[in-house]
Amino acid sequence: MAAPMLRGWWFARRGALACVDGGSRHGRGAAIGCRSSGQRGQSSVAQQPLITAQKSGKGEHEWAAVVGLEIHAQISSNSKLFSGSQVQFAAPPNSLVSFFDASLPGTLPVLNRRCVEAAVMTGLALKCHINKKSLFDRKHYFYADLPAGYQITQQRLPIAVNGSLEYSVCVGKKRSQVITRTARIKQIQLEQDSGKSLHDELRSQTLIDLNRAGVGLLEVVLEPDMSCGEEAATAVRELQLILQALGTSQANMAEGQLRVDANISVHHPGEPLGVRTEVKNLNSARFLARAIDSEIERQINELENGREILNETRSFDCKLGCTIPMRDKEGKQDYRFMPEPNLPPLLLYDTASLPPGADPQQVINIDRIREQLPELPSETREQLVQQYGMLPEHSFTILNEVGLLEFFQNVIKETRAEPKKVTSWILNNFLGFLKQQNLAVNESPVTPSALAELLNLLDRKAISSSAAKQVFEELWRSKGKTPSQIVSEKQLELMQDGEALDQVCLAVMEEHPQVVLAMKRGNPRAINKMIGLVRKATLSRADPTVIKEILEKKLSS
Repeated sequence: MAAPMLRGWWFARRGALACVDGGSRHGRGAAIGCRSSGQRGQSSVAQQPLITAQKSGKGEHEWAAVVGLEIHAQISSNSKLFSGSQVQFAAPPNSLVSFFDASLPGTLPVLNRRCVEAAVMTGLALKCHINKKSLFDRKHYFYADLPAGYQITQQRLPIAVNGSLEYSVCVGKKRSQVITRTARIKQIQLEQDSGKSLHDELRSQTLIDLNRAGVGLLEVVLEPDMSCGEEAATAVRELQLILQALGTSQANMAEGQLRVDANISVHHPGEPLGVRTEVKNLNSARFLARAIDSEIERQINELENGREILNETRSFDCKLGCTIPMRDKEGKQDYRFMPEPNLPPLLLYDTASLPPGADPQQVINIDRIREQLPELPSETREQLVQQYGMLPEHSFTILNEVGLLEFFQNVIKETRAEPKKVTSWILNNFLGFLKQQNLAVNESPVTPSALAELLNLLDRKAISSSAAKQVFEELWRSKGKTPSQIVSEKQLELMQDGEALDQVCLAVMEEHPQVVLAMKRGNPRAINKMIGLVRKATLSRADPTVIKEILEKKLSS
């Protein structure tokens, strides 16, 4: 067989490679294990579980849940992991399939440099040790959408190991307390995606689309350091933000670019761990949280009713709100792992070990990739808190909503209003309207420039707070109008004529002598009522602070 064509890579010389145990990586890679106080990077405070226990009744033991995750992220690359086929979402079926993707005899893999660089960058961002030598393996299983009958992955020696993912959760009655937790990362490996099976129940047939076959994936295996659905969903969202900041994956769960398998078990604290189940192919953070909590509840109910938990694979039915069985795993599947004969070991270098005279296009320099690491989400949140005096929980909301950080920054650039006021308007008004209309930030009819102009009007006291809300509502309905135009059309400007406002206050006081009498007695409710009456008389065009000053002067005189 001819030597494989390898795109721009410095590989080790091929040699004999020993066969490894045929056990399932999925079973071993994210095996359920108990947490101890000695785990690396974890504090007793940070690792207190959110929902680890549930009492089954008076005098009964509590239950503890243990959750581990396997996350598959599609690498942002123009071509597939081992072929030159284009990667494109929603392309016509089987329109992006090379001879290698279809597993035609005689075709050989050609490793994609971009995918390896993405794996190294992701590993560095997650504090992993990058293996300078990693190996590719064949994992054999038979599905119609896997034409080769095996998947090329990294079972024995992955590209990155022993990292950690830090994420923060909001706790407390008002969710105002932010605590940091850490999930250990066992490994990150490169592997191929499979094709897609499209089941036609009407015709009782299955159609195969191989466009996705061979697309590069990063599999991130998290150790079982989580205890509930909310915690797992938060960890996945943090990883999603990191991948997007790095540019190594778009991580769009709606398009299947980030898929999660959850391994779940329950046990009584202090007793051996229970039998685990695996819930497959969760492609929404909300469904992930619901699936895990539902499975925890199911397992507890099963055990309390004297039944056993089966070691099985399950899926989540979002309509029923529970997990349903797919297949059992009691008989351990033999994937018959073997070294990939067409791909020699992958060698990476740092500056110290770089061969003299090596062509930079032919090698991967770990240190050079480390220098290119961008600002990570945790650093961005810290900067928001320090630079704008933002509350930590607000920084999470700003960053977690897709496109909201950019929107916030654009408003800040164009307004003279205080950053805290900008934050308040974006989180309470702008985000509230988006949620109400079920819109994304980039679908908003209110632009950053329009909101900045509105805040400027408010800042220079050209309009009142209530008028500003009216203008904002009108901006939402009337696309194309500016805040100034709306203020002018609806005559919402604050009264600038002090004498005219003085006369209005006097007239209102004469009309409501009983309220004036209560004000003289120092009744604060009476003062507020009088301010409201004056504002009503001015069609809300008077500043409440100015009204109060005028009323107090008249009372004292």
